[in-house]
Amino acid sequence: MIKIRTKLLLYFAAVLLLIVVMFFVREQSDQKVKELYDESSDHLLLLNEITKITSETYQSLQIYVHEPIEENLALYQEDKQHLLELQQEFSDWEKEGIPKKNFLHMITSFLELTDKTVEGVETEDIQQYSKFLNEAGKTSGYIHEKTLDLINNELSNYQALFTLENAKIQNTKNMGTSIFVSIIILSILFALWFSNGITKTIGRLTRAAQEIAAGHYAGEDVIVSRKDELWFLTKTFNEMKRNIMQSVQDIEEKARLAQLLKEMELKSLQNQINPHFLFNTLNTISKTSLIEGADRTNDLIASVSALLRYNIGNLDRQTVLKDEVDIVKEYFFIQKTRFGGRVEFYQDIDPACLSTPIPCLTLQPIIENAFVHGIESMASGAKIELNIYRENQRVCIDVKDNGVGMDQQTIDKLLNASDEEEVSVSKKSSGHSTGIGMSNVINRLQIFDKESKVSISSELGKGTTVSIRL
Repeated sequence: MIKIRTKLLLYFAAVLLLIVVMFFVREQSDQKVKELYDESSDHLLLLNEITKITSETYQSLQIYVHEPIEENLALYQEDKQHLLELQQEFSDWEKEGIPKKNFLHMITSFLELTDKTVEGVETEDIQQYSKFLNEAGKTSGYIHEKTLDLINNELSNYQALFTLENAKIQNTKNMGTSIFVSIIILSILFALWFSNGITKTIGRLTRAAQEIAAGHYAGEDVIVSRKDELWFLTKTFNEMKRNIMQSVQDIEEKARLAQLLKEMELKSLQNQINPHFLFNTLNTISKTSLIEGADRTNDLIASVSALLRYNIGNLDRQTVLKDEVDIVKEYFFIQKTRFGGRVEFYQDIDPACLSTPIPCLTLQPIIENAFVHGIESMASGAKIELNIYRENQRVCIDVKDNGVGMDQQTIDKLLNASDEEEVSVSKKSSGHSTGIGMSNVINRLQIFDKESKVSISSELGKGTTVSIRL
């Protein structure tokens, strides 16, 4: 992830580097022109100095010839030494060529002629020193003319060189101007790109936050392509939105289930018509039937009393699978008395599973559905099975009937029906004592055990199987 601060630092470092390169190139160009100018000036000054000293040497030689004394000889020797130094300096100059060699030879010849003139003066050979003095004068004139030629050539050469250098300087200036304009354009483009990336992301986040504030949590996630602090902020914002949406859904689901339980408790309370009076009356009838010798009637009343006492209790109370099985047996006894030989009840129960916790009134509503919607209309041969066993670390409960069955559309409607829809259906059916439907059973099982599963398999005319996995 490249941070915004890093992007800015890289940009300013690149701009600074371009500016430094621009100034460096311009400085190098200026320095080269200055060196060229200094070199040209030094060369021209050296040639001019050689001409000047040559003339001074010849003049000091003439003075010595007319007045051969030690002071004049010393002056000549001094000028000669100076000329030799200038000759050596000119000889060390980098530029080579025939004009340079000829010029050096002319200086050497001039100095040889002056030396021979001094020898003639010392030997008092008038003819000798007159001849060599005359030749030295001519050579001095040649040196002067050659110097002018060299200066003219140098000026011509440097004029072309200066023209070329001026073109290079102009190109360098143009390049510097181009770099400067490029920096300005790139700065503007970078500012637009950078600010646009930030403002667009902030705008998207603002709109998404406004949607959340308005209660719309199902909008699309905010997407940012560049990985920086805003990308991390957007990712966190999307996760926060999903968490809020999940929390709201959980709260709504819990509120719906809590409302469902309250409605069921209210229905249970509505079904309690003075329960103490009812139980006392049932106990009186039971004792009367026992005194009169009606044992089956006494058992039936005891089963009804136990069933009612269990059903009118709090739906939220703790219970285990054994209590549910016992109340189902009481329910079967009552229905067996009612239907007689038309219905048979079979049970296969693993005792090790009976201590498993389970929500109150889970099995009885399923058995009631089997009676009311499955086998109640059958004249004979009706059968209901209750199987409880353990499989793969789960407690399995299967309620089977061989009734009329149902199609897949009815199964889906039954599993997904709201509690109000099921209650409205149950009011039209006879023998439905609890008023609790499959939707209520499934919802309370999910509250009790989120990993619980309820499934229904059925075929028309072949019966129905309701399976619960705890």
